[in-house]
Amino acid sequence: MLTRNESLWKRISKNFYIWLVFFFLYLPIAVVFIYSFNTSKMNILFEGFTTRWYGSMLHNQVLMEAFQNSLVVCFVSTLVSTVIGTLGAVAIHRYKFPGKGFLENMLYIPVVIPEVVLGISLLSVYTAASIPLSLNTVIYAHITFCIPFVLITVKARLAGLDGALEEAAMDLGARPFTAFYRVTLPLLTPGIAAGALLSITLSLDDVIVSFFTSGPDSQTLPLQIFAMVRTGVTPEVNALCTLIMLVTILLIIGNTIRQVRHLKKGK
Repeated sequence: MLTRNESLWKRISKNFYIWLVFFFLYLPIAVVFIYSFNTSKMNILFEGFTTRWYGSMLHNQVLMEAFQNSLVVCFVSTLVSTVIGTLGAVAIHRYKFPGKGFLENMLYIPVVIPEVVLGISLLSVYTAASIPLSLNTVIYAHITFCIPFVLITVKARLAGLDGALEEAAMDLGARPFTAFYRVTLPLLTPGIAAGALLSITLSLDDVIVSFFTSGPDSQTLPLQIFAMVRTGVTPEVNALCTLIMLVTILLIIGNTIRQVRHLKKGK
C-alpha cells in the first residue's frame, strides 16, 4: 500500500511527464506564433514586435497562389476520396465477391509504403500515359493516398454498427436505399467526418508526393515553404501558418461544443 508521500510523489511525477509531453508537442507551434510578430525579416532572432507581416502576407503573390493551390487540392481530393472511400467501405462490409480479401489487403499498401515510393510510382504512371504535370495530377495523387484512410476509418465504424437497425427499418416498410440513407448513413457520420479530417490533414501536409507530381505552375504551400527554407523562411509564412492554426483551433472548439451539447440532449 502506498503511503501518503509516495502517492503524492507519484501524482507529481505523472503530471510532470504529461506537461513535458505537451511542452514538447506545442513548443514549435508557440515559436511559429511568436515569430510571426518578429520585426526581423531574416527571422533568426526575435528583435521586436510588429503585425505588418499579416498585411504583407496578403500581398505576397507567390505565397498566396501556393496557398490557393493547396486549398483547391485539399477540397477536391477530400471530397472525392470521402465519397469513394465511404462507398467502398460499405461495399466491402456488405457484399462478398471474388478477391475481396486480396482487395482489403491491397488497401493498406498506400498507407504503409514510403511516400517517396508512391510519388515515384505515380510519376512513372503519368510519364507512361503522357499526362503533363499540373494541379490536376497533384489532385489525382492526393485522392490516391487519401481513399484508403477514409475507407479504413469508415469500415471500422461499420464494423461497430448493429445491422439489425437497418433491417428493422426495412421491416417497417422502408426501401433499402431509404433505410441506408435514414438509418445507417447518420450513424456513419462520425467515421465519415474522421476520414474527411484525415484527408484534409494529409493533403495540406503532403510534401513528397506533391513534389513528384506537381508541375512548375502548380506549387502547393508545403512545397513553396520547402523551397524557401534554403534562403530562409520569412515571417509572412509564420503569419499564414498562425492563421491556419487559429482556424483549426476554432474548428476543434466548435466541434467540442457541438459534441457536449449533443451529449446533454441525449441525457
